[in-house]
Amino acid sequence: MKTFLKASALASAAIFASTVASPVFAQAKTPAAIIVTVDNEKILSECNACKAAQMQLQSQAQQIQTLSQTLGQPLQTEAEAIQKAAGGKAPDAALQARIQALQTKEASANQQLQTRQQQFQRNRGYVVQQIQPTLGPFVQQVMQSKGANLAIDVGSTIAAAASLDVTTEVLAQLNAQLPSVSTTAPAAAAAPATGGR
Repeated sequence: MKTFLKASALASAAIFASTVASPVFAQAKTPAAIIVTVDNEKILSECNACKAAQMQLQSQAQQIQTLSQTLGQPLQTEAEAIQKAAGGKAPDAALQARIQALQTKEASANQQLQTRQQQFQRNRGYVVQQIQPTLGPFVQQVMQSKGANLAIDVGSTIAAAASLDVTTEVLAQLNAQLPSVSTTAPAAAAAPATGGR
């Protein structure tokens, strides 16, 4: 029986030794990192579609500013007139009605401006939303042409050699493939109605 256990132990040790030494269990050699850097901020400010979108967004922002002034001036004038009519005294019923009407107009104006500003923010986000997904394939193509296996945003690095920067190549591909983007985001999805019983 002792001979059988000894033989069994030796056989197990031999099998274990052969499997550990086999190439299947050998540790795979990790390839060295070949890195390129991309300046996403530069791309989002300098691509042709981005520049055109930025001009349109500036126009939208100016329209909101103009609307704010257009809505605000009559409200300011009415507020001053009410203050003058009150003359430092407690307002009577007629003046109270004017104050309430002014507050309603102010609330309406604020709501209108808020709606426009929210749409503007959605428009800005929509521009990036259209550009960002297209960058990945372009970065992959440039990485492949450079033999790189890692791309890092310049904004995430502490320091990098200028020779690693492939922003110009990515930008050229983006300009060729994406000449323009829309600056009008789709309407916001309505919040689901909550019916409670």
